[in-house]
Amino acid sequence: MLYLWIKALHIIAIVCWFAGLFYLPRLFVYHAMSDDTLSQERFVIMERKLYRGIMNPSLIATLVFGLWLLHINTAWLQMGWLHAKLSLVVLLIAYHLQCGRLLRRFAAGQNDHGHVFFRWFNEVPVLFLLAIVILVVVKPF
Repeated sequence: MLYLWIKALHIIAIVCWFAGLFYLPRLFVYHAMSDDTLSQERFVIMERKLYRGIMNPSLIATLVFGLWLLHINTAWLQMGWLHAKLSLVVLLIAYHLQCGRLLRRFAAGQNDHGHVFFRWFNEVPVLFLLAIVILVVVKPF
């Protein structure tokens, strides 16, 4: 029974984390398009609250519950799909950290990218989500 609670909490944390990973780059699109100071200041606040208040705690919860599941199911460590999934998770954490770096650049008024860059940047987590879900559900290797 404990396993199912941990799994449920892991999935909830993932959903919250991905909500932030989908929304923050979209805010970057709108932030890059804004040209008035009031809007830019509002976006800085929204981005910071999303990153610190939702994304970071969700990332931590995802990792804690995921490692707990792995601790319960150590046999998974022998399976190729898990190694591929964990590699993608590491890359996704790098994407998360890159979002934080871009957030700080926006806050400092040093954004170097236009809205088109952020529109493409916004699509990256979709690819991670597709690959990770397929690996976990299908377990192709």
